Amino acid sequence: MEQTLQKYLPERAVQPCFSLIKEHAVHLKIVGQRVTRHGDYRRLPDGLHQITVNASLNKYRFLITLVHEVAHLVAFEKYGRGIKPHGLEWKKTFQLLMLPFIRPEIFPSKVLPVIANHFKNPKASSDTDAKLSLALKQFDAGTNKSYVFELPLGSIFRIYNGKLFKKGNRRVKRYECIELSTGKIYIFQPNAEVELISD
Repeated sequence: MEQTLQKYLPERAVQPCFSLIKEHAVHLKIVGQRVTRHGDYRRLPDGLHQITVNASLNKYRFLITLVHEVAHLVAFEKYGRGIKPHGLEWKKTFQLLMLPFIRPEIFPSKVLPVIANHFKNPKASSDTDAKLSLALKQFDAGTNKSYVFELPLGSIFRIYNGKLFKKGNRRVKRYECIELSTGKIYIFQPNAEVELISD
């Protein structure tokens, strides 16, 4: 397991992550890319804990996702199954588990302030924090994806399921976009990753 983790994590994070996995008896599965999530945690019927993390994530996002999912396990074990999945108990647990990793030996110095700020009040997904998402994107393998906020007004773009949209005006934090085939208006996060078709 330790050798496998070396392929997916920053070097100095491998040993502490391996210890977390052993301590909490986690069955870790590294899976192909899923569009809707970076990872998930499940307690299996036999009582074992399974965590899946996407193999396609860069090493920093992989680390954050792995600790995010371990935090679910630890919070449920400590506070009971009745807690909200991303409620206060999970946030506190995630902060505590992540603290030893927020160091210059693990994260690049230019990303550290963004990470530290995010963990003052962690979100249910690192993708909903636009600053963190942008900071982590620079470490992704080459991609033809853009963020919605980067596109000019009126651009046509495609999302993961093939549907085409036209970018509209900003509404407070998000963007109104029209689905071309139906004319329906959808609201997009500014850092939603899309494929630009024409601008």
